[in-house]
Amino acid sequence: MADARTPAPARPAARVQHEVRARHAFRGMRTAEHVFTVPLDHFSDSPDAETITVFAREYVSAAYSEEQAAELPWLLYLQGGPGGRGNRFSSLGGWSKAAAKDFRILMLDQRGTGLSAPVDRNTLPLRGPAADQAAYLEHFRADSIVADAELIREALESGPWTVYGQSYGGFCALTYLSFAPEGLREVLVTGGLGPLAGPADDVYRATFQRVAARNAEYFDWYPEDRATVERIARHLQRTAEFLPDGGPLTVERFQMVGAFLGGNTRVDSLHHLLEDAFTETAGGPRLSDAFLDQVQGIVSRRSNPLYALMHESIYGQGQATGWAAWRVLDEYPEFRPDAEPLLLTGEMVYPWYFEQDPALRPLREVADLLAAKEDWKPLYDREQLAANTVPVAAAVYSDDIYVDRKLSLETASAVRGLQVWESADFHHDGIADDGEGIFARLLGMARSGGR
Repeated sequence: MADARTPAPARPAARVQHEVRARHAFRGMRTAEHVFTVPLDHFSDSPDAETITVFAREYVSAAYSEEQAAELPWLLYLQGGPGGRGNRFSSLGGWSKAAAKDFRILMLDQRGTGLSAPVDRNTLPLRGPAADQAAYLEHFRADSIVADAELIREALESGPWTVYGQSYGGFCALTYLSFAPEGLREVLVTGGLGPLAGPADDVYRATFQRVAARNAEYFDWYPEDRATVERIARHLQRTAEFLPDGGPLTVERFQMVGAFLGGNTRVDSLHHLLEDAFTETAGGPRLSDAFLDQVQGIVSRRSNPLYALMHESIYGQGQATGWAAWRVLDEYPEFRPDAEPLLLTGEMVYPWYFEQDPALRPLREVADLLAAKEDWKPLYDREQLAANTVPVAAAVYSDDIYVDRKLSLETASAVRGLQVWESADFHHDGIADDGEGIFARLLGMARSGGR
């Protein structure tokens, strides 16, 4: 049952257009490249409504013949983000190896990413002035991604399918459960039980606290890195350093390397990044080219500007987010760039991103319009979730700095029948650590009622 405030997607009279453009076989798997033509606005019933193309790649184990593979059920993977394109596999491994034993995997480039109507500083201006660009981006949230998925499922002539959502993909899965549960056989979620209500401020209060605790843990493991971080900060305060794209490396941008803190498989890479931060030059110590090149890959949003533009909107339902992380930062002065000792940050998005990142500068007005938007549609139907009959199993990571444990468990309790496996052994990147084991466990829980 859909929330009365939320219109159901309008079904176009004609079936979605579907084309398979290429097929390949390599390293124990076969792939097929699918392109679907779908409405830009699923909530319009206009026969002349604008359309976009959405791309997805199918992966199937070569252990199955083509005839056998055609009989396998589909698993739709929803990637993290927002703004992250679907994974490009060179071979089946981790969770995909486990899934390919029983499924055909459909790896979706969510709209706005990858090959699905990509959004960036070059494509957005084609929509017109900033107000038109912001209006266009209203169609790039979870409700539209789910409506795409349902049309794709129909085009593939699939019955209810299995959906696996990682991080933001889990948020999308909750939207799917809210508004199109008839399309779902079962749902698996890792690190992705987002809050169903409440202001975005609550999310960032919890996030700042978890990131502070993770900083303390990291510097306990690598105490020598405390001095390196302070040295870099002091250096940046008195010396202009620039990343390879010409953008400045400021203290606040350097703090963004705290993104490494969100994982078990990545956290030690932070130490490796810091160990060769400086090099000697004729003019004295400067940040090394190797360091600057790596930092750009972390702090630049050139390849996924949708993340910066839409990140806070994933918490927006009927109210403006108003640069929530930036406002909440006032409550946590220990994260300020002039704080001593300096703390590294997580995934928060601040308005100065759109001043210091060259790839984002042209989009500042658009970002401000999205932050001020008050009439976001609801992304969840709590009544439907309370009456849910679709098997759901979710991994909640106790110390996840991106999706807070307490908020996740509150969401879990609001979804009828949702089975939680909580673990302190993994962080947000758990599926990169033991994807095969985590996937198998969640699938078994969903199919056995959690036993």
